[in-house]
Formats: sequence, structure tokens, C-alpha cells
Amino acid sequence: MKHTVKIKTPYITLGQMLKYVGIIDEGFLAKPFLADNEVLVNGERDDRRGRKLYPGDAVLVLGERYEIAS
Repeated sequence: MKHTVKIKTPYITLGQMLKYVGIIDEGFLAKPFLADNEVLVNGERDDRRGRKLYPGDAVLVLGERYEIAS
């Protein structure tokens, strides 16, 4: 399933996005979540919670696709 994540800032970090969409409850959970789960950013695995996501980027996590939009 495809979801759109609308942001009002120039970018959102991967950790912030995971919290925003409800995958994790608190920001400090991003690092262990990313260590235990495969997350693809624009088709490439990424486990950095600080990875900057810009409009046009796509994230695949837990079988769901999230597209960043402004």
C-alpha cells in the first residue's frame, strides 16, 4: 500500500518519519527498529535514523511504501 507523508519543512529525518506515521511510538526507538528491520530508501537499504528525506523520496518499511511530499 502506498502512503503520502506531507511535510512543511525542507526535509524530515527517517526517525521522525517512522514516528510520524506511527511505526514507532518514541524517537529513541528508531535506532533499534532500524537495526532489526529492513528499510529501503529509494530502493537502497538504510539504517540511519538521521537520514534526511526530501520530497520525492520513497521509503519501503514493513511492506508499506511511504512517499515524501511537500
